[in-house]
Amino acid sequence: MGTTRPHPADEQGPEPQAPGTVTDGIQQVRRLRLIGPGVVARAREFARAALGDWEWLPAVTDEQRAAAEDVLLVVSELVTNACLHAGGPEELRMGRGTKVLRIEVADHGDGVPALRTTRRAGRPGGHGMFIVQRLCLDWGVAHEAGVPGKTVWAELAVPVTD
Repeated sequence: MGTTRPHPADEQGPEPQAPGTVTDGIQQVRRLRLIGPGVVARAREFARAALGDWEWLPAVTDEQRAAAEDVLLVVSELVTNACLHAGGPEELRMGRGTKVLRIEVADHGDGVPALRTTRRAGRPGGHGMFIVQRLCLDWGVAHEAGVPGKTVWAELAVPVTD
């Protein structure tokens, strides 16, 4: 599994595991099968509805608004990357914990997303994983033994409420 930085168990909960496992006290998981055209828009709407149910939206504070927008952007980037580089996404999973919101996008691709060294400021393309890295606490790739494909996951901090 690749990751952007070490994931110490004492800081953020248990080490990230295979798809479908529980990390950092995940309390609720939502799943959406992603088949056919319009998957990025459907994934964003699904994420927006989950954030509404979890009382992130409508946002009360600027911090909550920014956190919700970050989640929607990360969902868009991960699903778009699966469309462009992995033959399309299979499933979007969102898990809400006490400190972390985890986003997972499963696909049938065997490649591993990486930060592009050839990206150029002001030019389209090549910025997706830089955005994910910038907005998330951590991200990585999980491969389940004997199962084709992979799951790209990202974790964002839950906004502090008063």
